[in-house]
Amino acid sequence: MLYAVLALFVFTGGCENLNELKNRIVALTESKEQLHKQLKEVESENEQLKQQVQTLSGLKPEIRLENVYNLKRIQITRYTGFYENEENGQIRSGMPDGKKKKLIVYLQPIDQDGDIIKATGVVDVELWDLNKPAKEALLGRWNIGTDELRKCWFATVLIINYRLVFDAPPQVIAIKEPLVVKVTFADYLSGKVFTEQKIIEPALLD
Repeated sequence: MLYAVLALFVFTGGCENLNELKNRIVALTESKEQLHKQLKEVESENEQLKQQVQTLSGLKPEIRLENVYNLKRIQITRYTGFYENEENGQIRSGMPDGKKKKLIVYLQPIDQDGDIIKATGVVDVELWDLNKPAKEALLGRWNIGTDELRKCWFATVLIINYRLVFDAPPQVIAIKEPLVVKVTFADYLSGKVFTEQKIIEPALLD
């Protein structure tokens, strides 16, 4: 009887070890296939990069820059201003209590042909109240990196631009005097820096 129990224990343990070994083999096989697939993808990307380098190396610097795009200026559109941020996520202008919660800057990069283009770069935005003393005049400053800027591209049937949304500074409650929005755009392709500013009139905010 004792021998039978021992034999059953050995057999059961052997089966468990065998199943564990099979599971490990399956896992290793799947891992190998996944690594092989990733290797193929890396080799394909590497080949594409080699072709791109070969193509670009044969072009003159001015051709590489000018043929991609030639940013000439930036423009802050008339829709720039303060808006209400409603509970449902919608944004609209003209709050009943005169308070403004969001500053939205609509920015258009424009090329040599006067076309609006999705230029890549870094944007700095400043909000000024020039009626205040110098130390209090700067109400807010924001910076948008290239990755974040890409997500701000906003195109409809009527308008194409970057739509930059910021929380309004706490000082901005009811606007009685004109404010100034200043935008600095550093273009990554050419290295050029463009600056534009726009006055936000109180009449446009209510």
